Formats: sequence, C-alpha cells, structure tokens
Amino acid sequence: MSQQLSKEQLVGIANEFGTPVYVYHAERIAEQYNKLKTAFSTCDAKFFYACKSLTNINILKWVKEIGASLDCVSIYEVKLGLKAGFAPKEILYTPNCVDFEEIEAAKDLGVNLNIDNISTLEQFGNKYGSSYPVCIRLNPHIMAGGNYKISTGHVDSKFGISIHQLRHIERIVKTTKLHVNGLHMHTGSEIKDVNVFLQGLEVMFEIATHFNELQFIDLGSGFKVSYQTDDTETDVNALGEKVAEAFAAYEKETGRKLQVWFEPGKYLVSEAGYFVVKANVIKQTTATVFVGVNSGFNHLIRPMFYESYHRIENLSNDKGAERIYTVVGNICETDTFAWDRKINEVREGDYLVFYNAGAYGFEMSSNFNSRLKPAEVLVKDGKAHLIRARDVFEDLLRNQVEVL
Repeated sequence: MSQQLSKEQLVGIANEFGTPVYVYHAERIAEQYNKLKTAFSTCDAKFFYACKSLTNINILKWVKEIGASLDCVSIYEVKLGLKAGFAPKEILYTPNCVDFEEIEAAKDLGVNLNIDNISTLEQFGNKYGSSYPVCIRLNPHIMAGGNYKISTGHVDSKFGISIHQLRHIERIVKTTKLHVNGLHMHTGSEIKDVNVFLQGLEVMFEIATHFNELQFIDLGSGFKVSYQTDDTETDVNALGEKVAEAFAAYEKETGRKLQVWFEPGKYLVSEAGYFVVKANVIKQTTATVFVGVNSGFNHLIRPMFYESYHRIENLSNDKGAERIYTVVGNICETDTFAWDRKINEVREGDYLVFYNAGAYGFEMSSNFNSRLKPAEVLVKDGKAHLIRARDVFEDLLRNQVEVL
C-alpha cells in the first residue's frame, strides 16, 4: 500500500507553518524510486531524477541518499546538484537553446553532456574533439504525451536533432573525431502506453550501429502517475520486462552491452506532494458557488497552463455533506483550479488540500501580483521539517535597483 500523509498531519502542518504551504513526503519518494529499481532489476538501468520537477536542495539530497543520479536542464540546476553532494558523473546535463558558454561551463564542471542541436554539436566537436565524451539527443518523430504542450518528440518539436539528420551528425563526428558515448530521446510526459518507449528504442538501436563508442541509450521518461481514481498509470513493471528483453536481444545480435538510462521526475515526487491552502471566502453567484482560496496560479499553475486535474479535499470538514464548488484563487486573472467539483461542505477558514502537487507546483511558482511564494515542508520519519521559509515582502525588493 502506498504511503500517504494523514489529514491530521496536514492540518497540523498548516497550523504550525501557515498556508499556503507545500508539503512533501520523503518516504513516498523513496517508495517510488524503489518501484523503478524493482521494475528494471533485470537490466542494467540507471535513473537520473529530473530535478526540474522540484529542486529544493533538501529534496536533491534525499534523492541522492536513496540512490538516484540527477538530470539537469540548466547550469544552475547543475550547480545545485553539485552543492547537494552529487558527483559530476552522477549528473546529466540536457540543455535546450542555451549559449555555448553554458555548455562549456558544464563541461568544465565534469558532468555528462547531452547535446540537442547540430550547431552546438559542431562547435563542441571543433573545439574539443575526442577529449570529452558527449551524448546526442535525437528527435525520433514520435507523437506522445498527455497533451501537445508536454509532447517533445514530434516533428515540430524544438527538442533534439531529427533522426533524418543522421548523415549530418555522422559528418560532424567523423571530421571532428567527436566521442559519442550515448544516445538520448524523450518523447513527452504522462505516457500511458509502454509501446511508445519500445517504438523509440527500435529507432535508437538502429542509429546505435553508427556509433562505435556508445555506452548507453537514454529513453528519457514521461512515466504517467495517477491524478484521478480511474487514471491509467504507466505500467513500469511491464516496461521493465520488455526493455530488459530488448536490450538482451540487442546484445545477443550485436555483441554490444549497453546501459539504459531513464530520467524520472514527476514519477518520483508528484504523489509525494501536497498543497494546503485556506478557504478565504465562499461566494455564491446566480450560477456558481465559488471557494476562493489564499493562493492562485502564482503558486500552482498546472490547472491553468496544462488543464491538469488535481484532486481536492476539505481537511477541516471531511465528514460534511458533499457540495459542488468551483475552486478559484486570489489572483486578478481567471485562476480556476477546479470547475464544479464535489467537495465536503467548505466553510470560510477551512483547509483544503491539492493532491499530486509535488511536481511542477512550487517549481513553477511566481510572485505574480506581488504575492509571496509559499513555504515548503518535508516530512521524514514522521517529523515535519521546514525546508524553505515563506517569502517576505523584502524578498521582492532585494534585487531591485532604485534609480528614481
């Protein structure tokens, strides 16, 4: 049975640290990681936590402690990872549309490099040749993911080098003597069908024959987690079994043993996260009963940005009669978290919780309307630890330079 924090624990945290507040459950993160380790135990698999989903340094330290490596998409995430204690070779750096200086900075730090465009690949090869290994991110032209905004492997995506540019890649590798040690693809997030990964793997195996020094194939991630009770999750056990079979068959056919890498982010932290808010007002109009809470899309943008679903419960009145509410925020825009949702009767001052809030919640937050970011709390061994203090007004002014 999956580990969860109780409503009593969440109310206690809200009372102690105030609201809005993000709460993360360390043991649940470990549980998800162990599920992956078990699912892929029959193949040589390595997991890099996609820290763009949640970069609090305490989460990074915990992820390292339970055994994962780190996937980063900016030089600042790389530096956070190093500060959290990851060794350079435990970090994979996969940037997009960055200045070449950032690539060089990551190289100087000694991390694994993943290059996703022809121009950068050529610059890197011309300057460094075979002296530093690189992985190449390919675009397999596979449409996958929960919606278009989180699909990254289709023909119009900005990510990766098209598989139809293989001849160009080969010319660069040959003329610059570039050392290619890995191939990478990532088709999107919230992938239900494991065959998407296998389809991509077939493409990668074919391209792998063109690179003699290859050590690994990185299949990205995009494992789907359950947001609603009837949601279909990615069957990681079935995927692990099929991936192991595919790599074993490839080794038998070619004599080459390759490692498989994955970059789970949401899969590790989403279900471990809770977002607790307070009901400020109950507002009834001619058509709708609104619950206005002390947060908005400045704290949780996913429902507005991706039309994502988050289950919402009333922590303070969980035995109350069910009513239909539209839950909205306190931002001067339409910041609707949920339309016409059944929730136990909400009273002004009640605490509400958004489930599955660990990934891309606080991480995508902002100070829109000059409202302050919430605190973050980590629960480990049953004890709640403040891991990020709530912003204060002075935080908004700190880096502003007054000239008038």
